[in-house]
Amino acid sequence: MGRLFILIGAIVMALSVAIGAFGAHGLEGRISERMLKNYQTGVQYHMIHGVGLLFVGVLSLKMTANQMVNGAGWAFLVGIVLFSGSLYVMALTGITKLGAITPIGGLAFIIGWVLLGIAAMRYV
Repeated sequence: MGRLFILIGAIVMALSVAIGAFGAHGLEGRISERMLKNYQTGVQYHMIHGVGLLFVGVLSLKMTANQMVNGAGWAFLVGIVLFSGSLYVMALTGITKLGAITPIGGLAFIIGWVLLGIAAMRYV
């Protein structure tokens, strides 16, 4: 599972750079400052949790068959899709009701970090 999370993490990181560059160079002046800030928040959390996925992959190689670590990886991925994805779509479309999905992604991020912490405490 570790190699899979490293692969997913690398893809997620590449996408975060491309999406961030698009926002920085293609959206300025085309969407409101508020929506651009939302977009940038999505990119920031996308990148942070992409690194988290890489970290999960490395830990998964060391802590084989650890369901908590694997659960953390899947939670991070769900969080990226729901949290960052909803902010991207909201910024690009102006549909602010999508903001209701964002906290669900945030909760997935929190769950991922809690699972990672529990895994670390049990491993030691």
